[in-house]
Formats: sequence, structure tokens, C-alpha cells
Amino acid sequence: MTEKLYENDPMLRSCQATVLSCTAQGKKFLIELDKTVLYPEGGGQLSDKGKIGDAVCSYVFEKGEQIFHECDRPLAVGSEAEVNVDWPVRLDRMQQHLGEHLLSYACFKLFQANNIGFHMNEDFVTIDLDKNLSMEDLLQAELFTNEIIWEDRPVHVSYMDSKEAALLKDKMRKFNSKLTGILRIVAVEDADMCTCCGLHPPFTGMLGSVKVIRSEKHKEGCRVEFLCGKRALLDADRKNAQLAAAAQDLACKPEQVPERLGKLKKDMAALHEQNKAAAAMFLDLKLAEALEKAKSKADGSKLLTLCLEQGDGKEGKLLLPKLGLLPDTVSIVAVAAGERLNYTVVRGSGSGADCRAYMKLLNEALGGRGGGKEDCAQGGAPYQLAWREKLAACEPQLLAL
Repeated sequence: MTEKLYENDPMLRSCQATVLSCTAQGKKFLIELDKTVLYPEGGGQLSDKGKIGDAVCSYVFEKGEQIFHECDRPLAVGSEAEVNVDWPVRLDRMQQHLGEHLLSYACFKLFQANNIGFHMNEDFVTIDLDKNLSMEDLLQAELFTNEIIWEDRPVHVSYMDSKEAALLKDKMRKFNSKLTGILRIVAVEDADMCTCCGLHPPFTGMLGSVKVIRSEKHKEGCRVEFLCGKRALLDADRKNAQLAAAAQDLACKPEQVPERLGKLKKDMAALHEQNKAAAAMFLDLKLAEALEKAKSKADGSKLLTLCLEQGDGKEGKLLLPKLGLLPDTVSIVAVAAGERLNYTVVRGSGSGADCRAYMKLLNEALGGRGGGKEDCAQGGAPYQLAWREKLAACEPQLLAL
């Protein structure tokens, strides 16, 4: 069984240990030591990283009473090795974990919202609350949390029997009555107290700060994403740089960016409407030209073909209402849209034509696929330079339908 030196001294960065076992697992080696300063994953906290002699340890986990260190190379059983914590990683994870305690405490103290879930990974940390708090509420909880951090309050770790701990449950933010035996209690002076197996810095000041990033509805409550310490600082630096770049592009001060973006959004909406109107006018002109050139069929009805060399593929849909009103006319709208060729067949009023028959001929001529109903069909094919010529070549067959 491995002695857990990290439990009572989270600031301890190294120790001398004896290798108890070393087992190959794929390209990794699972090493067991008689003592360790490396924390195994658990309690919602990611494991430590570090070195054991010359071996790099990337992951630590607990299985029953044993602690295994996943390393990149083997170590001889019985050999002595120095175990070193990757301190920046340890500090980061302690910051995130204690930040979770304090932010959860603030949400509970201020709004009676209980933490019912905690998730930590390499990039972000979240808590799940059983009550949906507004961003205004969460920013109030954030300030409450940071005031505790700035007071640099001590963080106490104690051990007591579950029956003794049960007597303190009214002072705890949460207490699991199903736990038995000796419990580990983590308490921030005059603030949060709960059972916890994770590691925390000895003083709240080591957190630096806690910053709520975002919140979303989750089940009956909300999921809150936040960052602590160095993570919060780097996130603020990145966002500040992005804001400064946006301000430079918009030729304004950073605090004026939202106003400028609002104006830009309105201008773009107005321009979009102008473009829609211009596109509609252009299509009307093209449709008028196509009507003049429409070919007559043997039964007296007409075949209208409208070809557009550039478009977005939506032209057929936009013209659909007008094409459907053309008396005794079958209309084909073909549009080259980037790497695709889109085509639509529409039956006008009074026409007894079946658009599916026209679509079949177009698919064969252009190597495309499509289908639809008697009154309207749509298809598409890869763009091809000679698409107009291919359409013209199958015109006699289309007229014969």
C-alpha cells in the first residue's frame, strides 16, 4: 500500500520512494511506489503529472488500495527513485478545485443553489447547480468568492469519524450520510466546509481569482463554466487581445466595440435587403428575356429555359411562385452555383405536363440526380463547362414531352 504524502501536505513537491512493482501496459508502464507525492485522479480533480527518476509520469490513478503511476519507461523493482511533482500542473488543479468549493459555497450562501455536479478538464471547469441562476446572480457570486480569496483565509484539512462528522452536517454545504469510517473534511475558515478527497492550496490567496465565463440551462438548473488562477488570467489576456484587435479594425476604442458592431449589424441588414431587391429585379429581367425566347411545343404549350452562369442555387425557389402562374408553360431554371449545377422544373397553370419526366431527361443529359412531384422537381449535378451545350442538345427531347 502506498503512503499518500500529498494528503496532509499539498505543498510537498518531492520525495524519495522505493519501486514496489512495474508492469508493462502497451507502450506505458504502471509503477507502484511505497510512498508518493503525486495525486491520483479522483474527487473530480485531475491527476498530477511529474517524474519518477528518469521516467515521465503522465497519469496517476487509484485501484482499490493501490496507486499506479503511468510512465514512459520502466523502473527496476526495489530501486530508489526521486519523485517530483510538475508544480505548475499541481497548482493549476488545486486552484480549480478550491475555486469550485468557493464558488459553490457562494451560490449556496447567496441563492440556496446546490452543486450537484463538478467537471474539470485541461481547458475548463464547470459546476452544475440545481437552480437556474441569472448571469447577474453568478457575477454576484463571483465577487463574493473573490472577496474570500483576497482575504487569504486558511484552508484546513481534518479527519474524523463519520458519526462525529454527522454532528457538523448543519455547518457543511453538503454532507453524504451514506459515507462511513474516517472522513476527510476540507474547510475554508468561516466559509465552505465539506467532505473532499482532493487537494487544495493551504490559503485561498493562492487561487488569485475566480472568473465566471458562461452559463447555460442544464436540466432543472444551470451549468456554470468558470476559470481560476493562471487559467483565468490567460483567458482574460486572450479576450483582451481579441477586443483590442476588433477595436483597431473598427477604428474605435475597445469600450465602443459593442456600439460599432450594433451599427455594423444594422448596416449589413439594410445592405442585405438592398441586395435582395436588386437580385429580384435581375431575376425578373432574366425571366422576361426567357419568356420572349420560350419555344412552342406541338400541343401549343411552351418550354421556357432560363440559364444563369452564376448564382447561389436558390434562384429556382425564388422564381417558383411566378413560374407556377405562367399559363400552359413548363419552365426550366438552371444555375451554376460554385462547384454545383442546380436545376428546377416548374409546371405553370393549366399545363398537364409531368415535371418528373423533364427531370429524368435533365439528369441523363447532365449526369445529375434529382426528382420531385408532377408540378415541381429539383435536381443537381457537378459543375461542367459545357452544361449549356448539353441542355441545348436535349432540347428536342424536352419539346417532345
